[in-house]
Amino acid sequence: MTDSRLLTLDAFRAAQARIRGVAVHTPLVRLPLPDPDAEVYIKAEGLQPIGSFKLRGAYNKIAQLTPEERSRGVITYSSGNHAQGVAYAARVVGAKAVIVMPSNAPEIKKRATAALGAEIVEVGAASADRKKKAEELSAEFGYVMIPPYDDLQIIAGQGTCGLEIVEDLPDVDLVLSPVSGGGLLSGTAAAIKHLKPEVRVIGVEPELAADAQESFRGGRLVSWPAEMTTRTICDGLRTQSLGELNFEHIRAYVDDIITVSEAEVRAAMRTLLHDARLTPEPSGAAAAAAILFHRTELLPFQRVAVIMSGGNVEPELLKEVLAETESPVSRRV
Repeated sequence: MTDSRLLTLDAFRAAQARIRGVAVHTPLVRLPLPDPDAEVYIKAEGLQPIGSFKLRGAYNKIAQLTPEERSRGVITYSSGNHAQGVAYAARVVGAKAVIVMPSNAPEIKKRATAALGAEIVEVGAASADRKKKAEELSAEFGYVMIPPYDDLQIIAGQGTCGLEIVEDLPDVDLVLSPVSGGGLLSGTAAAIKHLKPEVRVIGVEPELAADAQESFRGGRLVSWPAEMTTRTICDGLRTQSLGELNFEHIRAYVDDIITVSEAEVRAAMRTLLHDARLTPEPSGAAAAAAILFHRTELLPFQRVAVIMSGGNVEPELLKEVLAETESPVSRRV
């Protein structure tokens, strides 16, 4: 691993200053659980202007473009939340935004992206397909690429989430973050470990899209085919592989990556809505599913911060999940 490719604490603090006033310092919301020995707080990133943490990294990257680069416009590839982050950030700085989205992206995310003024180009479901198309359009029209996760400025922006957790909960001893391409997990883990190396940071992903866990535990970057990762309800966690820079940071700063089932994610969505009064999308509920159903894998802990990465859920899906009976798995907290 090349240490020079790992971000410093100064990089995260510079990103925090840069995004202030655009991205929100989101609150930690107490999640009441029947465990007298632990306190669990939800980092409510669904309260960002775009309903997701993705604004942090997108704006940190786009705000540093030169006037000439802004005049060319920006492009990215995303299933939805990064798309909105780029569209929002581009609008703030006055740049054109083109977004390559998969055909199976939730309609609520497509509509929100278009409403921010972005031009949308649709491709197939595979994350590799949208990346390839974005690169082709960038080469043809000169758009500046804003990668969704495999970029130091994106990682630095997402890592501001970790700085806020430590500021608001100084005695935190465990942080749970969802993981897909790795931007949020890698940035959050690095920022937290720079400040409090004793805090454990654990990534959470669906067992139906567990490429990150396989990569982390096997010590080498692996990719899962789209037909496997697209099985999960967590549309924001369907990326087929971690980014290279993200993997370097994850190997250096993350303690473990665990997986959760689809039933656990759905049950966690209900719990967050009913008990914390927060509305999560499936991807945003993944880390909460870990604290609800995998307590023994996470011990020991007393003060836990769980990142709810987003709240852009399709109304019909939310209605369906809320109408379900209790999950067949029983809460073990």
